[in-house]
Amino acid sequence: MPSGKVKFFDADKGFGFVSGDDGQDVFLPAGSLPSGVTTLKGGTRVEYSVAEGRRGAQALSVRVLDPAPSLAARHRKPADDMSVIVEDVIKLLDGVSTSLRRGRYPDKGQAAKVAAVLRAVADDLEV
Repeated sequence: MPSGKVKFFDADKGFGFVSGDDGQDVFLPAGSLPSGVTTLKGGTRVEYSVAEGRRGAQALSVRVLDPAPSLAARHRKPADDMSVIVEDVIKLLDGVSTSLRRGRYPDKGQAAKVAAVLRAVADDLEV
């Protein structure tokens, strides 16, 4: 069975590509992923069988050999630091909530800052 690394996989579009150890790029449809797997990160080692499809080589019966290492996990913030950040976010959202109860949305600049903070904290928690 050939093996290679996932070049990319887009779960929304339902496909990606594998760069085989032999140098051949192979189309990777979502239907070929193992049961319970909905997406793969780039760099994940996989083993697969190949069939010729309408547009060339296509991976079938994919088996994940070793998941790609998470770079974010190595840089995870300590829990004590995250607790302080979450407390600050709660205070920030309390202020937004007070404005909303008065019938006013935050202005565009403030809303963008709040959204950026929420995305950053979500990224830190999701590691």
